Amino acid sequence: MTDAAPPASGDPRSTLPNAASPLPETGWAKLGNRVLVRISGPGTDKFLQGQFSQNLDEVVAGYSPRAAAATPKGRAYCLTRVVRDGDDIVMDLDSALAESTLGQLRKYLMLFRGTSADPVTDGCIFGLFGDSDAQRLAGQALSELKKPGDSLALDSGYLIRVEPTAEGLSRFELWHTAGKAPALDASEERSLADWQASEIAAGIAALTAQTLEAFVPQMLNWQHVGGIHFKKGCYTGQEVIARMHFLGQLKKSLYRFQLDTADAPEPGRSILAGDRSVGSVVNSVPLKNGTCELLAVVRHDAADADLTVDGLAGQTLTPLPLPYAVPEREKSPQTDT
Repeated sequence: MTDAAPPASGDPRSTLPNAASPLPETGWAKLGNRVLVRISGPGTDKFLQGQFSQNLDEVVAGYSPRAAAATPKGRAYCLTRVVRDGDDIVMDLDSALAESTLGQLRKYLMLFRGTSADPVTDGCIFGLFGDSDAQRLAGQALSELKKPGDSLALDSGYLIRVEPTAEGLSRFELWHTAGKAPALDASEERSLADWQASEIAAGIAALTAQTLEAFVPQMLNWQHVGGIHFKKGCYTGQEVIARMHFLGQLKKSLYRFQLDTADAPEPGRSILAGDRSVGSVVNSVPLKNGTCELLAVVRHDAADADLTVDGLAGQTLTPLPLPYAVPEREKSPQTDT
């Protein structure tokens, strides 16, 4: 695989290697950019219920939904998935943000004596493209994984169906939490960049150091991938998140775009309509066909304009589909406040 040229200082490009285009329909990638963390102890559910947007009462065997943690102002600092593992909860964190995320969570965890949040030192996550590896791991039980978030316990961890791409590629994650790692040698190993490209094609945002605490979870379409439970009651940031939902105040959301250049803009780079900033890049990945794809949070009232990325003059963004609907775009009132 050929790496993209490293960016010069101040250049808006990412340093990711180029992803395959089209995406592979089979194979697996080890997701070395994510780590597993185990929450255990008598206060596990009460602690998580007070910090995350998911209702822990509904996180049961067979259902492993996404969740977000936010500041009191409702700004997301953690996007994760929560998996019930006996009396414990296992979640995933971005490896570059894990230390700061755990530091934030432990401010509240200290109130729950005997409850801990520790990395799963021998754990890892694999992303699976298509059905073949998942079928080999799960056998006939694969039919139980009907929708994103459905999960199946295996001897070594959990197989989870995740969102398909907008082009219809099915995807799974294999969370290795204990015992001997599963054998995946029967199919071809793919790159982390391939998986990140599939995340963009599935409309799944990831936070980075540049975008930490920049967005309310709904701006990242987190409600449309099962990551927000609007009836669960109080948690940190809930007042802002609920008000935005119930009062219809969402003015911007996550869009998917293509650029006809492999110079993938870095997270946080401004999206422009003329000279006006109307959004920002969330994630991007260069593709081997000389283009790149990206997710960006953009104002609804600017989404139909000719959009560019700050620092990439002359490169107009081409909208691409997401695999889910975002109905708020049709009814969002717009103001400049």
